[in-house]
Amino acid sequence: MSVLIGLLAGFFGGLVGLGGGIVMIPLMVGILKVGQHKAHGTSLVALVFTGISGAFTYGMKGSVDLTASLLIAITGIFTARAGAHYANALAEWKLKRSFGGFMIVISLLLLMKPYLPQFGQLSMGWGKIVIFLLTGIATGFLSGMMGVGGGSIMVPAMVLLAGFTQHTAQGSSLLAMVPASIVGAFTHWKLGNVNLKLIPGLIPGILIGTFLGGSFAHLLAEGMLRLVFVAMLIWMGVKYFRSTVTQDDSF
Repeated sequence: MSVLIGLLAGFFGGLVGLGGGIVMIPLMVGILKVGQHKAHGTSLVALVFTGISGAFTYGMKGSVDLTASLLIAITGIFTARAGAHYANALAEWKLKRSFGGFMIVISLLLLMKPYLPQFGQLSMGWGKIVIFLLTGIATGFLSGMMGVGGGSIMVPAMVLLAGFTQHTAQGSSLLAMVPASIVGAFTHWKLGNVNLKLIPGLIPGILIGTFLGGSFAHLLAEGMLRLVFVAMLIWMGVKYFRSTVTQDDSF
């Protein structure tokens, strides 16, 4: 069953550049009965391989910006540890609601992208560097706390603020999530929040699924891929936004 979960998570992660944690975590909790904190930590271990496989697949198509990925990763590795500790110590429902609202707003902005000014053309030099570094700060914390890759922040930031195509933003996102996922996974492991028994099944599924998802993504037109990404983002946003005090263990 863990192989199938990895396959599904990898496919959707490779398809939309989100890492797959949003699929993996609820399946581990609901089907395998893994505790929420252990699901987060175990997800981050698997996301390391999602990022590597996905970045390789997108890179083969020329859809990875190494500079952007490096700059995002530089700050992300520092905040990932803080996010993991925060998840281990605090209830998450209030942050989930806020983050859910944020994702819904971002989804609307992505849908309106063709009608918005081309901010990416104005963000040159130091402007883009600052955008990527700030994106990494938010991404790392989110990754460590929620057990996800952070693509829901990285991809919109690269598309809307840096002028990237959807394909390049997703490929760069998958590469950038690797260092932060490693730091977050290690921190969760030290806190006892990793189920090592599931890893041998998750990794093969992740590697195969991510390759298939990333390959399929390049068969879709730019606009269609953005719609798929937005649909996934809205689904995530609604799930987070509906979180309550009695549901703070649900995704």
